[in-house]
Amino acid sequence: MRGLLTDAARTLVPPKGDRHGPLPPLMLGLTVVTGLIDAVTYLALGHVFVANMTGNVVFLGFALAGAPGLSAPASLVSMASFLAGALAGGRFATRYAAHRGRMLTAATAVQTVLVAGAVLAVALGHDEVTGPVKYALVVLLGVAMGLQNAVARRLGVPDLTTTVLTLTLTGLAADSVPAGGAAPRPGRRILSVLAMFLGALVGALLLRHASLLLVVALALVLLAAALVAVRRHWSSDADWTRPQS
Repeated sequence: MRGLLTDAARTLVPPKGDRHGPLPPLMLGLTVVTGLIDAVTYLALGHVFVANMTGNVVFLGFALAGAPGLSAPASLVSMASFLAGALAGGRFATRYAAHRGRMLTAATAVQTVLVAGAVLAVALGHDEVTGPVKYALVVLLGVAMGLQNAVARRLGVPDLTTTVLTLTLTGLAADSVPAGGAAPRPGRRILSVLAMFLGALVGALLLRHASLLLVVALALVLLAAALVAVRRHWSSDADWTRPQS
């Protein structure tokens, strides 16, 4: 238990000289954003994901088979938007490959603009999900999540992909002491799961008791906060900013 708490504390407040510096807590914040956004798209836009592409592929198959309540066009648009965002994320990762702080700053800045566009779309639609609003959100948020996923992949912080938890949960079980493993970084893995859960829970509650606009606006606030935090490291020459082998 003590080791678990220590690992969690190191994730939230990395010690000076840590090889990933401030990246773990920043990426946990982005994981919360993912939970919020998937709550928006799945619950408010008609069962479509913009971060979980495994779910979208399955939904596409279900929709083509005639399952009710699912939209093949929405799943296709989401996947295309995600791929466009991932392509942009790959370009950012290549351009800023020598400095991980600048890589995350540039990507988060673009992501913040995209989510701000989503907030504007919801506001102009008066919080009603019409066809144009739905597809505007799917495109804007899909690109944002693809960008986030690609950059998180290139940053290479173990167990913090920010959008996918399947391997994280697998690692928790397969690498655990009962399974004969050494249980590396259980605290970080658990925090990642909790961050996604928290975002989804808060998003669902706000959708049920408040408004769609409030959920998307909260995601924007969290992204803006992450941008302010990481922008401070633009000129840093700390070890964590360098590519990890």
